Amino acid sequence: MKKQTKRFDMHRPAIKPKWYIRAVEYIVAPIYNLLFNSHVTKDPAIKDLKAPFLVLATHDAFIDFPQLAYALFPHTTGWVISIDEFRRGDWLMFGIGGIPKRKFTHDIVTVKQILRYVKKLNHTCAFYPEARFSLAGVNERLDGALGKLCKHAKVPVLLFKSNGNFLNSPQWRKRPYMGIRQEGHLSILFTEKDLQELSADEVQEKIEKAFERDQYKWQVENNIHIKHKKRAENIHKILYKCPACMTEFKMDSKGTKLWCNHCGATWEMDTLSRLQGVNTDKGFSHVPDWYRWEREEVRKEVVNGTYHFEDDVRVEDYYSTRTGFIDVGSAHMIHDENGFTFEGTVDGEPFHLNKPVSSMYSLHIEYNFLKRGDAIDIATDKTTYFMFLKTAPNQLTKLHFATEELYTHYVTKQEK
Repeated sequence: MKKQTKRFDMHRPAIKPKWYIRAVEYIVAPIYNLLFNSHVTKDPAIKDLKAPFLVLATHDAFIDFPQLAYALFPHTTGWVISIDEFRRGDWLMFGIGGIPKRKFTHDIVTVKQILRYVKKLNHTCAFYPEARFSLAGVNERLDGALGKLCKHAKVPVLLFKSNGNFLNSPQWRKRPYMGIRQEGHLSILFTEKDLQELSADEVQEKIEKAFERDQYKWQVENNIHIKHKKRAENIHKILYKCPACMTEFKMDSKGTKLWCNHCGATWEMDTLSRLQGVNTDKGFSHVPDWYRWEREEVRKEVVNGTYHFEDDVRVEDYYSTRTGFIDVGSAHMIHDENGFTFEGTVDGEPFHLNKPVSSMYSLHIEYNFLKRGDAIDIATDKTTYFMFLKTAPNQLTKLHFATEELYTHYVTKQEK
């Protein structure tokens, strides 16, 4: 590999947002919300709280960021950010008050950075504990140590929760935007007194309850119609298993229709995002029900000991914010009860990497990442690898389920 710039330093202390970044946020955030039909509200009682705060936010689309910045005004915030989100140099990541994080790793570095930020710098810090965009408009799995973090921070904890963001730009399609109303609300989750009185487990339980949501249910209840002709396009990325013939990875979609290429079963999405069978009475009208059914099917495989996946992958190394991604080699990937195992050649040298089940409670996936293919994010202590699947079609959502169900079966249940 050619000589590159210095690797990203996870230990570099975060700083408060630069004054010029704050100025841009003050100007751009309200304009962005206005242009994208976004409406933000907050509890009046927040003005009586003394900053700094910890802010926990749901994560459904890019507009989450300007929404939250607008809701916090006149306060500014630092952000916990996955390092691969910035490919324009450290100046921007640290200039906005960024605290770097490698996704779904049990590292203590980021926790120390957050506590230093709110205690020593005396500044608000915001982060998205789901650590990825929602895949089906419902809450995703959270780190089990959030309650402990909030207790140690000893500052008020706010919750920013959005609706409509996912429906306007779902992760499985992203474009075009659907042009619907989006809403965000900032509320008080815990005061300092609450954190003193509650145990870490009780704080964790309340956080997980607060994050429960269903964007599709919200859409129906608020009678929000999506009339765009591509409203179902690419939904087969998450609805990969046919409930009519039980075949996986033969689903496809275009426009307003979803179908199975194996048995021909077809469904059409109406303007309230409900799926209706065209030539079958099988399936699910409610998208999250289909999504959860697929998870249950994967759980059965994990419990029965039959889950197994393998494919060849192209390996890209996220070297630094300046260098970005480098194609460094290829490997054979196996995913099973041993976790993720990779064998191949990277940087011209033999490559072996195992990420055991206990090291990953969830998985970051990217559909057609940067238009270069389906990829999964595998982090080590030194770097973040993006593994691009070479031959397996539409496997990402199942890998996401399997990672979480393997962790539940082999780690969480044993701990309990």
